[in-house]
Amino acid sequence: MLPSIDRLLLQSGGVVEKYGHRATTVALQEVVQNRRERIVSGHHASTDEDSITQAAERILETRATPETRPVFNLTGTVLHTNLGRAVLPEKAIAAISSAAMDYSNLELNLATGKRGDRESHVESLVCELTGAEAATFVNNNAAAVLLVLNTLAMNREVPVSRGELVEIGGSFRIPEVMQRANCTLIEVGATNRTHIKDFRDAINEQTALLMKVHTSNYKIEGFTKEVSISELAKLAAEFELPFVMDLGSGSLVDFGRFGLPHEPTAAHILSQGADVITFSGDKLLGGPQSGLIAGRADLIARIKANPLKRALRLDKMTLAGLTEVLKLYRNPDGLEQNLPTLRHLTRPAEQIRQQAERVAPTIAAVLGERYCVEVCDAASQIGSGSLPTETIPSSAIGIRSANIGEDNTHSIAAAFRALPTPVIGHTRKGSFMLDLRCLDDEARFVAQLGSLRI
Repeated sequence: MLPSIDRLLLQSGGVVEKYGHRATTVALQEVVQNRRERIVSGHHASTDEDSITQAAERILETRATPETRPVFNLTGTVLHTNLGRAVLPEKAIAAISSAAMDYSNLELNLATGKRGDRESHVESLVCELTGAEAATFVNNNAAAVLLVLNTLAMNREVPVSRGELVEIGGSFRIPEVMQRANCTLIEVGATNRTHIKDFRDAINEQTALLMKVHTSNYKIEGFTKEVSISELAKLAAEFELPFVMDLGSGSLVDFGRFGLPHEPTAAHILSQGADVITFSGDKLLGGPQSGLIAGRADLIARIKANPLKRALRLDKMTLAGLTEVLKLYRNPDGLEQNLPTLRHLTRPAEQIRQQAERVAPTIAAVLGERYCVEVCDAASQIGSGSLPTETIPSSAIGIRSANIGEDNTHSIAAAFRALPTPVIGHTRKGSFMLDLRCLDDEARFVAQLGSLRI
């Protein structure tokens, strides 16, 4: 006979103290019900009290385990959207922790004792680094575009080149964002070629602003033409219209100086005549998820006054982390060492190769003769729609079945995901690939390989 829940609770004092009376009761009820059903259906099920309480405790342990867990990103994509994009620097993490643990002068001017602006510290940094007159911040770049358009173009028209109607992650598209911002998209030019005349012909009394979208997540090649930033800025000024540019990923430094593909910087875009720019904080910038809006002070003031701004504003922890990341850009020469995103992107290919050759024999020893393990060349990607056609030389460890014709990459991938710290790789031509570009903690990775079961 199965024991009563009350009796089981009396035997579960330590479990109740750890997980609470209600949660423990629910877990015990689930175990008892499951075993009752097994007995009724003719199967064996233990009625031992210790067995039941232990089973309930396992359920509670599982439920108490955080759903979001650290993983090893060995996909070869540095800014992987599914894996949380940018890894934050230590100073940003410390600032976030401090903001969470203590009261702060978030909206208090310590000099006057009166209410202050929560964005003032980070705004001054962005203006310093970009040359903008003013700046404001929301929870991602899609929100930044939405807020800018809703503020400056509500119930009016916005011409955009057909070749720049991008779709970002999650199937969100520029036309749909514009629709939600309550403005009307006017498509100009062709998919592959747009001329300044196309924009000029689209301007009328309903035109609110001119807009350019940096196609950071794709590239059109061949018989193409786009209108330059300076051309659009000049046309916008001629008609006294604001010129807005969505940079997508956005960058505060020239990546070319680090041996990476060139990406236009925020400062350069503003110097070319853009009145307002928007870009992400958690992509090339290497910070927490956020959307940055910078540009002319009068336009930024209008954007800040929009009621939507409060709904989209950043919390104190994100502001704290973003501030510390931006401070790192004051010393570009130290970015490679201090900003994890840039450190991963600039890691020397030979260093990665040497690491792969150290780690591969351990994986081979654990897996045995049923699997082939080899070090091979790889091509890492920046990720999150940043410079999608550009790759960075890297090295990977390829794992495949020793039996010719057998493809068990899915089971290999599942086994690596089941490790204490899950390992995320990718498949390529019948092999499970581990690109080591982002493997910072080699010792911890190797130490858990003994738990690998395929």
